[in-house]
Amino acid sequence: QVQLVEPGGGLVQPGGPLRLSCAASGSIFSITDMGWYRQAPGKQRELVAAITSGISTNYADSVKGRFTIARDNAKNTVYLQMNSLKPEDTAVYYCNAKGVRISNYRYLEVWGQGTLVSVSS
Repeated sequence: QVQLVEPGGGLVQPGGPLRLSCAASGSIFSITDMGWYRQAPGKQRELVAAITSGISTNYADSVKGRFTIARDNAKNTVYLQMNSLKPEDTAVYYCNAKGVRISNYRYLEVWGQGTLVSVSS
C-alpha cells in the first residue's frame, strides 16, 4: 500500500509565502515523476508543477517565477515553495506520483488526499 501524505496548506495573505510537502510511504523501489495539481471551485484540476527523478521541472505558466518544486529522492518527498501568492491561487492542492515502482514489474500512479490553500486578506 503506497500513500502520499500532504501536511501543510492553510490561509495566507496575498503576497505571502507557503510551503507544501508530500511524502510517499510504503514499499517503494523508485518514483519516476512527482508533482502538484490544483483544483479551484468550479474548475478542472490542473497541473501546477512537476519534477522528474532526474530533477527536470515543468511549471504552469500562471506560477512560473513564483513557485518552485523540489524533491528529495532518498525520502520520496516532493516540496512546493509558493511565493507571491495571489487570491487566484486559492484551490485544493493535490500531490501526485507517477511511475511508483513497487516490484520488478509493477508500477502505480498515486494521488494525495489534497490540502486546501486559501489566499485572502
